[in-house]
Parts: sequence; structure tokens; C-alpha cells
Amino acid sequence: MSIVLSRIRRLATAIPFVFLVALGLRIAFLVYEAHVIPANVLAYVPFEQEVGSVAKALAEGRGFCCLFRQPTGPTAWLVPVYPILLAGIFKVFGVFSLASFYAAALLNCMFSALACFPIFSVGKRVSGLPAAASAAWLWAIIPSGILMPTEWIWDTSLSALLAATLLWATLRLADSSGTRDFVGYGALWGLSLLTNPALGALLPFHFGWIVYRHDCQGSLRPARLALAVAFLVAMCLPWAVRNTIQFHRLIPLRSNLPFELWMGNNEIYDEHSRAVNRITRFEQVRRYTRLGESAFLDEKWQDAWQFIRTHPRLTLQLFGRRIVATWLGTESPQRDFLHPGSPLVAFIFAWNVFVLVGVVAALARLLILHNPFFVPIAAYPIVFPLVYYLTQTSLRLRHPCDPVLALMVLALPIFSLKAAPSMGPGGSPFAGRPGQAC
Repeated sequence: MSIVLSRIRRLATAIPFVFLVALGLRIAFLVYEAHVIPANVLAYVPFEQEVGSVAKALAEGRGFCCLFRQPTGPTAWLVPVYPILLAGIFKVFGVFSLASFYAAALLNCMFSALACFPIFSVGKRVSGLPAAASAAWLWAIIPSGILMPTEWIWDTSLSALLAATLLWATLRLADSSGTRDFVGYGALWGLSLLTNPALGALLPFHFGWIVYRHDCQGSLRPARLALAVAFLVAMCLPWAVRNTIQFHRLIPLRSNLPFELWMGNNEIYDEHSRAVNRITRFEQVRRYTRLGESAFLDEKWQDAWQFIRTHPRLTLQLFGRRIVATWLGTESPQRDFLHPGSPLVAFIFAWNVFVLVGVVAALARLLILHNPFFVPIAAYPIVFPLVYYLTQTSLRLRHPCDPVLALMVLALPIFSLKAAPSMGPGGSPFAGRPGQAC
């Protein structure tokens, strides 16, 4: 009996096995979706958005353009990594084909399942092997992780993998002085920003924490940190130069923030407004086509700020509603929890409450125990969603930080957190030299 239990324990903590289970669950949902949704719908509808439009143009040799499948010229609405990946799939399997859907969804499933590895590594470093395995298992079975790779042919699953990997790399680099590690860290950040610029909200907290750790340990080497920054800039610079040339203005990564800000802050939310009370995709695409991208976004920026200036109270109310929606999946939890519409929706609502409670408990535990990893971990739930509180939000947009939330929900509140070997006696959330409160 003890031999059997020992083997089960080894299997439960074997990260390759957890990865295979995670991948299997995601592929199983993909198979289910393919069974219940007609093939002609799967071949077209998942690509009926901006990423699909740009990828189609790339695959047909027209360049990074045609945001809404119309000849509107170059665009900086998106960053290049995922559209290029999808364009490669289109080149091999055909544009808007069933085979392309399967290939893209399978790739997303792989990205999502691979996030088990950095989650496991971070959990093991912060809380030990049982916590690491628990967090990886939670990510393997978490509903959002299973559904998102198939539901969204977008950078969502790749962003989740990169976000988890950034946390792993940040903790690793805090105790490393190798030049190669700093180069790789800068390159990882460059890839991440060219995949999902929203991850950039984490950058100052990760870099700042690394600098503080090395300074406290007496191992700070500014040249190596500069090397990491140089590689980050080198990866993003060609895209920024391309955007500057095409649009005659500085666009470091993507241009669509004014539109997103306007979508979350416009007259449609004012019940006393006499303005149009609906927004249609056709209307916005037509206006984008007529004005061009730069003029269209300038108009949306002015409209959004005009609304914010003239409706400060409503703007704050919308901000609060988006905070609720980010974490609970709905702006009206009392109403929607009582009438969810289906058992699946009810389960997702309940799951979101569980996640929120777990995250708050983890943050409290990290802070109370003066854990040295508080800053890089806490940045995910505290800092990453801020831009969506200001613009518009959904569980899909929060998804990149979900792997770290899985770590926080199960591993950090339940298991004891190990103190860092180099943690100073001052009880700071950073590590210091012996005898130095840092």
C-alpha cells in the first residue's frame, strides 16, 4: 500500500504528467466544440475579428494592414507576434479554413498547458513542492484555462504563458548574475510586449524588484541591467520605427488605446443623453474606413476625454463597475448570480468568487509574512488590470494573469511560504544582506 501511495504522490508532483492532463482537457473541450458547432462556422467565425483580418492580409502578401478586411492601409491597432503566427497557419492550412481553426486552437491549447511549467517552478521556489504541484494542478483544470484556447483565436493563451514565464524569469534573475540570463530576460520582455503590450504594466515592478534585490545583496551590476533593457528595446525598436514611418507619429507598440478608452467612456452610458444610444460594428468600421486610422483614433480620444471631463461621477461609477466585472465576470453580480441562465454560468460565477477570495487571502498572507516575493507576485492582480478598469474589461482580458492567480489562490494561502535565504532581519518585502534592513 505504501508503495502505491508513494507512486501516486510522485505522479501527482510530476509536472510533465500535469502538463499532459492540462493539454488533454483543453483538447477535449476543442473536440466537444467541434462536435456541437457546424464546420462552416468554425472555419469562419473565430477569425472574424481584427487579428484574423490582419493575418489574412499577411498571408495574402498585402502586409500588416486591412484591420477590418477592407483596404484601409497599414495598421498599428495590433502588435505583430500573434497575427504573424496566425498568418503562418493560414499559409499552411488555408485562409479561414477548418484546418486553420484546428491548428490555431491546438496551438493555443499548447500555449495554455505549457504555463504549468513556470507556475510549478514559481510555486516550488515560493512555497515548496506540495504548493507547486497544487498550483499546477489548479491551472490544469481551471475553467478559463480550458475554455479560452478554443473560444478565442487571439493572443490570450500565449499571453498567459508569457505572463507566467515573466514571473518565473524575474524570480530567477533576482539571484543570478549571468550575462546570458540578463540578455534572455530582456528578450523575453521584448517578445511579451510585442504579443500583449498590457503586460508592460508589470515591467517597472519586475525590473525595480530585481534592482532592489541585487542592490541589497551587493551584487548590483548596472551594465548587465542595461544589457537587459537594450535587448528589450532592440526587439521593440523595429516595430516602433515601422509605425513612426507609416503614421508620422510615435507609436511604440499599438495605437488602439483611444478607441478602447472611448468604448468604456461614451454617451451611451448616460441615460439622460440625447446622443445615439447604441454602438454598432458596422458604424465604427465605416467611420474608420472614411477617416483613416490616425484621424479615427484622434476623434475617439477627444470624445472619450470630453465625456470624462463632463461626466466625472458617471466615469467613477463605470470605473467601479469594471472592477467588479473584472473579478466576478459581471457588472451586476446580485442580479446575475440569482438568475445565471445555466448551470455552467452559475459555476463560472461561483468560481470567480472563489478566485477573488483566494487572491485577497494570498496577498494578505504574503504581506503579513513579509515575504520577499510580494512585489512581483502582487503586481499581477493589483497592477495588470488597471488599464481595463479605465477602458473596458472582460474575463478574457484578465486571462493573462490567471496562471499567477491560480498560484495565489491555492498555493499561497494554504501552504507555508518559505523565507528567502538572503532575507534581511528588517522583515522587508525585499531581500537584504545579513545585518541590513533593506
